[in-house]
Amino acid sequence: MPLAATGGLVARAAARHGAVAAFNVITLEHVEAVVSAAETAGTAVILQVSENAVRFHGGRLAPLAAAAVRCAEPSTVPVALHLDHVKTGVLLRQAAECGFSSVMYDAAHLPYAENVAATREAAVWAHGAGLWLEAELGEVGGKDGRGPLDAHAPGARTDPGEARRFVEETGVDALAVAVGSSHAMTSRDARLDHDLLAALHAALDVPLVLHGSSGVPDDELRRAVHGGIAKVNIGTALSIAMTTAVRSHLAADERGVDPRAYLAAGRGAITEAAGRLLPVVAGTAG
Repeated sequence: MPLAATGGLVARAAARHGAVAAFNVITLEHVEAVVSAAETAGTAVILQVSENAVRFHGGRLAPLAAAAVRCAEPSTVPVALHLDHVKTGVLLRQAAECGFSSVMYDAAHLPYAENVAATREAAVWAHGAGLWLEAELGEVGGKDGRGPLDAHAPGARTDPGEARRFVEETGVDALAVAVGSSHAMTSRDARLDHDLLAALHAALDVPLVLHGSSGVPDDELRRAVHGGIAKVNIGTALSIAMTTAVRSHLAADERGVDPRAYLAAGRGAITEAAGRLLPVVAGTAG
């Protein structure tokens, strides 16, 4: 089927009090695995390419994007493409021509006024190009190798009043909120501030996004979705699954040299990990 639009998937998920899973993909194997898992689950999915992944591919967005488009188009479930954690206008402006229907523009590291100005400019351009724009207020820690923010550090949580002003001043379509998760967590023991999430959900008319969801246990994810999260970003969980499987395969076959063997093991592990998380996020798992 044709590529789905991220905004449409998120809106439909929110209308049924569920969420859509957005998986960060780095290689073709990631893309194939996530699409396969979504088809098996019968659930829509978003494929995300981050600015860091583009950097890994030599600064080129088009090759991985083309692979994602080719895998998504014949899928039996809706698949959308999302450009994640973009900080440069140069990359932002490549989104539409590469098949992406949405972008997360990340100026959360800037002081509030500068975040507003940069995000407003990005939103104006994105809407002119037909793109749905997500932004972040507060700071979800763990990006770019930095550790998580202390729970009580200034900026470590999204303030509901400030969030309402931010959305009004920037015109963004969705907001990633800092409620206790952190990027790059390898353990699943994050505890979310559900009271804050409820306040944010009540204060805002745009969908809420949870970043750093790999470190959030299933019961916390379910509560977050029930509490208003409509898009759940997952990346590290897939990296853990793939790396563990590849490492195990190579340890068991020290003389093997065919990358297809260990990449197949890694792809299978990603499929399994994504397949387990999809119903949790969609709200169909018990």
